[in-house]
Amino acid sequence: MQIIALSEGSFTIDQSKKFVPFDTNNDSLSERTRGSLLVEIQPFVLLTDTDTILLDTGLGYAGPDGFLQIHQNLVRAGINPTDVSIVLMSHLHKDHAGGIVGLAPEFGERQLAFPNATHYVQRAELEFAFATGMPSYDTAGLEQLVSSDRLALLDGDGLIGDRIRYAISGGHSPYHQVFWIREADQIVFFGGDEAPQLHQMKNRFMAKYDHDGRKAMELRNLWWRQGGDEGWTFLFYHDIKTPFVRAGQ
Repeated sequence: MQIIALSEGSFTIDQSKKFVPFDTNNDSLSERTRGSLLVEIQPFVLLTDTDTILLDTGLGYAGPDGFLQIHQNLVRAGINPTDVSIVLMSHLHKDHAGGIVGLAPEFGERQLAFPNATHYVQRAELEFAFATGMPSYDTAGLEQLVSSDRLALLDGDGLIGDRIRYAISGGHSPYHQVFWIREADQIVFFGGDEAPQLHQMKNRFMAKYDHDGRKAMELRNLWWRQGGDEGWTFLFYHDIKTPFVRAGQ
């Protein structure tokens, strides 16, 4: 199984929930709003022997030509976006779900960014997103997904096929979910915003921005220990320096 990080760059975010691009070589965090967090926005694609799997969809930024950055990242990696067959959504906050739809310059209208993929979303998370709305959830793209035939709603924990396991974790947001993707003797773990950065896995870190910070902290500690015993590879959506690592290394 091949892992490819699809970084959209570094950003700061404060209580306004607005993501502001940050140049790590030239910008100063001290000049941003007090309490701003510095994060990477980094979806992942996994190439297995049967599927092209996308893990979350990024902010949905587009270049001057109107094409989605995540599409450009995929093309640079030699992957046609239409070949993505599975999209796994940890949750639907706008920095993870913004790339579900994008402007198609050749048609001049917004459409699903991955039209051939089945998008796996927790039913309760989708309902919560529509009930909550902005600034955390941008529901316009979600409405387009719901009206398509490319949405698969999940209820609780379970399996997708025989290689992908999912479970509601509920630490960062009430219905956040995590994934284990297995191929041969390799296990890749994607914890979304409950396992977002390497340093949070190694330390007892409790975040104020989590729905249940203590639960998220305890889950990170549990996953890191179990992943070390079983040789998981962790994917870090918000880590500036370490996109992924095998536990114990």
